[in-house]
Amino acid sequence: MSYFLLVITCLGKIMLVLNNLRRLSTSQSLLFHSSVRKLFIQAQETPNPNSLKYFPGQAVLGSGTRDFPSRKQAGSSPLARQLFRIEGVEQVFFGPDFITITKNNDFEWAVIKPDVYATIMDFYSSGQPVIDEEKSQESDKPCEVDDETVLMIKELLDTRIRPTVQEDGGDIIYKGFKDGIVLLKLQGSCSSCPSSVVTLKNGVQNMLQFYIPDVLGVEQVEDELDIVSKEQFDKLEKNINDSGKKE
Repeated sequence: MSYFLLVITCLGKIMLVLNNLRRLSTSQSLLFHSSVRKLFIQAQETPNPNSLKYFPGQAVLGSGTRDFPSRKQAGSSPLARQLFRIEGVEQVFFGPDFITITKNNDFEWAVIKPDVYATIMDFYSSGQPVIDEEKSQESDKPCEVDDETVLMIKELLDTRIRPTVQEDGGDIIYKGFKDGIVLLKLQGSCSSCPSSVVTLKNGVQNMLQFYIPDVLGVEQVEDELDIVSKEQFDKLEKNINDSGKKE
């Protein structure tokens, strides 16, 4: 009789352990599904057909913007580096809560989209920082004292113009003011948008001239790194085309 009691007692303990394991498994499953639900990525079109704006449902930079016009300039961002590994991705741009991807015109979104979704999902699951500040390539430049006209230009850009441009998945950065000309750099979806020149001339220039008489016009400029990257890309493309003709 004592033997049967011992068996029943052992079975009871085994069932208790199995129930606890079941509850633990269910709890972990709920936590996993909960974290997946929090990362609901949405894609939004921009005025540039080659650029899409992705919202991961979580903060990207939190504040400000960051532009990566080429793979070479993505050294400070683990996320940007991973996105550049996707064939067809030409530019990456980060906003406070969005990521803008600009693709090569030869690739279709139907091919690139799944890889972009998977890359963003995997990255946020890894817990890595979007920007590695220690590897940041941005050098700290000494602050220059702006005169009244420059301060007015920057204020208009920050309050009236940049918010609208950022809604389209890009940004516009002040680069200087010389001989009445405001030098600006377009980033993200706006940098390669077919209507970027119209945006500058009809939109930005008209607004700046309306409020600031000293402004005679606006011009788009490129950083030295952008120019070098473009020259290297054009050179590589030429070499590929030449080798194809020889074959």
